[in-house]
Amino acid sequence: QSRGLGDVYKRQEYTSLLFLKILMIYPLIVNIFLLLSYLFIGDYMINSRYDRINALNYARTWALKRNPKYYNYDNIGGDCTNFVSQCIYEGSKVMNHTKTFGWYYYSANKKSPSWTGVEYLFNFLTKNSGIGPYGNVCSKEDIEQGDIIQLSFDGDNFAHSLFVVDKVLSNIWIATHTFDAYYKNLNDYNYQKIRFLHIEGIRKLS
Repeated sequence: QSRGLGDVYKRQEYTSLLFLKILMIYPLIVNIFLLLSYLFIGDYMINSRYDRINALNYARTWALKRNPKYYNYDNIGGDCTNFVSQCIYEGSKVMNHTKTFGWYYYSANKKSPSWTGVEYLFNFLTKNSGIGPYGNVCSKEDIEQGDIIQLSFDGDNFAHSLFVVDKVLSNIWIATHTFDAYYKNLNDYNYQKIRFLHIEGIRKLS
């Protein structure tokens, strides 16, 4: 009988030690799983449709005024790309929070260069393989409502971003900030170079 009780105690002791070991390695297992999820995050991304209607409604509401949720950069370089980013965000509802090279806005001084910079926004959209909106350079014929146009006035540097609000045949109408406009005809601009950027879609975490 004493031997039987001893066996019971040994089994209980073994079970307790095993349980403690599991508790000790559990955080390690969790961290390994999180690391693997991070490394293979692409497997968890899904493609989503860019909501052009939401983006267009936002442009109509805020083209000639300022949304207090966002800082107004009119006096420090211009607000045109900030406005365009806001429109794109309304159509995507997702930011890319990658430091420096992502596309995000938290506050006036906590934002990515791509949120307010003409060339930076172009680079983000055309090179983005992660979370957020992505796009490609297209022809004037392929531009759509909710897409982006950028202008170069000196022939060297692109310095102004426009949001496309309408298109009929070869006529395009835009909205923008800094030189505030809504439903302005693209033909009213004098520029040296122009590029058209089509938003292909959105990537989100599944």
